[in-house]
Amino acid sequence: MMKGSRTYLKLIGVLLILLFSCNEDKIGENDFGTIKGNVVAAGNNMPLENVRISTQPISSTVFTDSDGKFTIENVPVGDYAVEARIDDYITDFEPTTVVANASVNVVFELEVSTTNNRPPTTPQLVAPTENEVLQSIEAVFEWASTDPEGNPITYTLELRNDQNDDVQVFENITETTYTYSPLILGAQYFWQVSATDDINAPVLSPVGTFEVISAPIDNRFLFTRKIGNNNVIFSADEDGSEFQLTSETVNSYRPRRNVAADRIAYLQNDGAVVNIYTMKRDGSDKQKVTRSGSIKPAGFNLNEINFSWPPNSDKIYFPQLHRLYSINSNGQGLSLVYQTLDGSLISEVDVSETADIIALKTNNLQGYDVSIFTIDFSGNVLDTIHTGMPGATSGLNLSVTNQKVIYSYDVTGFESANYRRLDARIFVYDLLTDTTTDISDNKPSGTNDLEPMFSPNEAFAIFTNTSNDNISQRDVYSVEIGIDDSRTLLFSNAFMPDWE
Repeated sequence: MMKGSRTYLKLIGVLLILLFSCNEDKIGENDFGTIKGNVVAAGNNMPLENVRISTQPISSTVFTDSDGKFTIENVPVGDYAVEARIDDYITDFEPTTVVANASVNVVFELEVSTTNNRPPTTPQLVAPTENEVLQSIEAVFEWASTDPEGNPITYTLELRNDQNDDVQVFENITETTYTYSPLILGAQYFWQVSATDDINAPVLSPVGTFEVISAPIDNRFLFTRKIGNNNVIFSADEDGSEFQLTSETVNSYRPRRNVAADRIAYLQNDGAVVNIYTMKRDGSDKQKVTRSGSIKPAGFNLNEINFSWPPNSDKIYFPQLHRLYSINSNGQGLSLVYQTLDGSLISEVDVSETADIIALKTNNLQGYDVSIFTIDFSGNVLDTIHTGMPGATSGLNLSVTNQKVIYSYDVTGFESANYRRLDARIFVYDLLTDTTTDISDNKPSGTNDLEPMFSPNEAFAIFTNTSNDNISQRDVYSVEIGIDDSRTLLFSNAFMPDWE
């Protein structure tokens, strides 16, 4: 029932009381009393000033003070309906009985009148723009609407597509943005927003239309890009066409594709911890591997740790401080593989199950005192590649033939609390000849080559290059191993590359 109707019924009831309580008794000179009270706004109890207070039958008319209080004196004894009236509020009536030589108290809680209240403006659809083709299975919807009276607005988003009869409705949205995934690749979508102030009827926007790119089939490159405060994973083909795989609302990074499984593993922050996830190559069917209560990846710096998903294997290998674990991609079969003897932390790992080789990078709590070495699955050390040298390293990858290891090392030996590197170069170590080759040809001065990996044919390396100021943009390059002047920019504002 509307508030105005309730007030009307209350007035009818008060008048009936007055009608049946009338009598012919004469009023003596002492047969007077006082009506006192206060008036506040319903909901927040804010005192209302200058409210007109009157009675039926008629006595005196007064107005509330700055505290919302009022007093009517010398009111003849009897039954009354007390009225409180002020603009922009619903007039209210309260029954009371005045007794001789006494005061009665009346309290009003006035409801805001919505008679002249205007609805929100028609929502204007901002993004996706009309007929835009999204390069992702995630849509960030944005619109604009205001309320003339400044009332809170609640929105409802309705989403349809041309692939099925589903109608998705997202209600009780209080912001003018909404993120949704996963979208259907290759589909055309239709969306509409309604706005309501819970006073007037909802206002509908026009219907917006957008499309989603068809499923990428030739994207062999993966990389991470910073968007806002989060890392976001992308795939790309050899022509540079990019496709966003993870949401901008979560921090996801370090992608690794497994060709046999045709899935991508990656790290994602869930609060203060990091979990391993997998997804299809189009970014759909995201599944958590390291589940609640299980061992999770950890190290001296979560941005510097790495994991391995060997080809033709269902096991993912990851470090947890000084231990190396494996876990099946379905989250089952967690197993301890190796533990360092000196308590040093494992930061990076690459595994070849077919060759019985595990390449490891270990370091202290600050990320230094680095050792790079290989072991077999029994824990026996096979080769020591890098040890006893100051400075930072990053990136660790076995070649396709399992005969070479690629990594990056800061040749200045510089060490700092923020893990800054001054001249990181890429090195290839030959396990057969025990030789190391610097392949950072023509690296610009003042920059670092980081996070190297072999190409699928082992003829190239893909890596991240960035200024050594530790804050500048990072870009992904490739270089043909052994060929001078072959450094090629692949992706701007990108890092943590993978090439399968």
